[in-house]
Amino acid sequence: MIKGLGPQIEKVWNGLRPTTREMLTRALQKKLTPSKFFYDVHLDWELSKLLAVLDDQLAKEEKKTSGRKSRQKIKEIKLLAEACASVLQSQTESAEVFIQLVERALKKKDYAKVEAISQILNERFSAGEVCEIIRQTTNPVIRALAYESLALFPPSLLMLLVDDPFYGDIAKNALEIQAFDYESEEAQKFLEEMNPQD
Repeated sequence: MIKGLGPQIEKVWNGLRPTTREMLTRALQKKLTPSKFFYDVHLDWELSKLLAVLDDQLAKEEKKTSGRKSRQKIKEIKLLAEACASVLQSQTESAEVFIQLVERALKKKDYAKVEAISQILNERFSAGEVCEIIRQTTNPVIRALAYESLALFPPSLLMLLVDDPFYGDIAKNALEIQAFDYESEEAQKFLEEMNPQD
């Protein structure tokens, strides 16, 4: 299936570990049981890289004049890209991958997919990882989704990040959202302790 999809795709595919290739093959056949695979950071990175080259190749193919052969190639690239995205969405805990998945969905104007992807934040991501999403992206939609998620964490957990040099301001902003938008007394108390009135 990979042959003929483009040299970059073939190169990345050939560099995948056998476990990753098997996982994708099963995902394409709709026979994937994620629990049977050991999902690690390396697999996350491999799938993310493959998804990026698939999306890049797809954009190039869609600009070309369409013939029957070209349509078939586009269909195969799309299938593999969606299998990659599906596995990533079901397993990832990475800020970079979350951003990648949401940007793809926004590009396609698939807002139901954006909503589905954003659900994984509070299911799987730590407060620090959500802060990292906010730190890494300039996309206002992704920042809003991440702040919305962060506002659902317990204020005491956000307080642990207040002194962090990277996430401190983000944690304070989230506490302010909790205090003023959600009227959290605990968040208000923490903010008062941080900014004592004279």
